Amino acid sequence: MLKKRILLKIGSNTLTKDTDHISRGKIEDIGRQIAALKEEYEFIIVSSGAIAAARQFVKLEHNGEEINVKQALASIGQPHLMRIFQENFRELGLFTSQCLLSYSDFEKEQSKVNIKNTINVLVANNFIPIINENDTVATDEIKFGDNDKLAGLTAALLSADILIIATNTDGIYTKASLLSTSPKTIEEVTDLSDLLDEIGESKSTHGTGGMQSKIDAATIAQNAGIETWITNGLNDNFITDAIENKSTFTKIKAS
Repeated sequence: MLKKRILLKIGSNTLTKDTDHISRGKIEDIGRQIAALKEEYEFIIVSSGAIAAARQFVKLEHNGEEINVKQALASIGQPHLMRIFQENFRELGLFTSQCLLSYSDFEKEQSKVNIKNTINVLVANNFIPIINENDTVATDEIKFGDNDKLAGLTAALLSADILIIATNTDGIYTKASLLSTSPKTIEEVTDLSDLLDEIGESKSTHGTGGMQSKIDAATIAQNAGIETWITNGLNDNFITDAIENKSTFTKIKAS
């Protein structure tokens, strides 16, 4: 049976469960779901969290630009983050690999071919590629989008069936409902311009993305014929619940 391919983007707020440190429990929760779904789905992960992982261990002294400090933190945190993924996933019989990409890789035809071939070999051999931006040489993710755009580009390049963006809300809320005590999720949408009217300017706490960057990612995915689900990654079983329609989330239909 041909498996469906899911590109799972996990933001910093999901990985930290809105705290100041990476949650091993959340990474285990993600691993358990992937293990439960592995007969029907294959997973590629785009993960933020390297900077948050480093901040658990170090405080850097510096006189330089804030962006350089964040790049240094990402360099320290990336191996820690990968180790946590590797340890938790291995206990569930899952194997991981690391891929560091930058946006410039998507501008070169040969680089795109190399990325696609490498990741397809990994997935065919039951490895779960964990992708992050190569923050030491690139600053786009740190400055702009918490890996959302990277997830959209990667989903399109690898012909994913579904792009799941895990965040800390139940999808995208209507602007009117945000003024009340009970936000209302926009559950299904085809025309992305409808969503642009509903989103605010807020950025996420640990990452740098708000809903705008998620809609940008969904636009890239939609243009490639891929459906995007924006789900609440703070909830346990957020992937399986979305697949089984047991949770409330925003589904952006493929064009």
